[in-house]
Amino acid sequence: MRIGIVGATGLVGQEMIRVLESRQFPVSELSLFASERSLGERLTFRSQELPVEVLDANSFASKKLDFVLFATSAGLSAEYAGRAADSGAIVIDNSSHFRLFDDVPLVVPEVNPEAIYHSKQRGIIANPNCSTIQMMVVLKPLHDISPLERVIVSTYQSVSGAGSDAMEELQNQVLSSFSSEPLEPKVFPHQIAFNCIPHIDVFFENGMTKEEMKMILESRKILGLPELKISATAVRVPTFISHSESLNVDFKEPISVEEIR
Repeated sequence: MRIGIVGATGLVGQEMIRVLESRQFPVSELSLFASERSLGERLTFRSQELPVEVLDANSFASKKLDFVLFATSAGLSAEYAGRAADSGAIVIDNSSHFRLFDDVPLVVPEVNPEAIYHSKQRGIIANPNCSTIQMMVVLKPLHDISPLERVIVSTYQSVSGAGSDAMEELQNQVLSSFSSEPLEPKVFPHQIAFNCIPHIDVFFENGMTKEEMKMILESRKILGLPELKISATAVRVPTFISHSESLNVDFKEPISVEEIR
């Protein structure tokens, strides 16, 4: 298949390249796109160095790509994902932009694979929030045993979720701390080294952050449970990679620990 990756030089884009290679995905042609800042860069795929092309309005017109994976901000996905879909490609978007659109499926393959067929309407498939995904993989098989009634989730999210600049900030702050140098927060609103910050993305008027609302609204859409009671708390923790979660769940019918395991 002919595959394109938009945002190829970022953390997520480079991970996509590694996954395609490690899973031996049948790629006949791989096109890499990024901003002008990446002009001249080359990335390795299957021992070959591939050039990174600058993303613009005409990037997809002549490529005849089968799939385009977007590892970009919501703004860039909003601007370019439709262009990729119009060229005939199926777009899989990792940003938050399309997740709650009625005509765009929000898919976790282990949970609602049948939803993928709704992508025919716009040619776009949305990828949920990272914390939502791992929660859905746990909750869906339990919901199949006994319907969910209420979910309280607390997340402990690594700095990798905020990108490479955030990982660098954590590293620099740790080094500065041991050197008794001032710790200057730039990516995060407060010092992240040796600290936990219950503030991921912007706050809404209801007192919840955007990250917390993503988990609530996306979970309801994926499970097809618009009235599901969910409360979410999202905390940034000073680890480089790997999110974790704690779930407290009420079920409609009794369910044993043995069944859950």
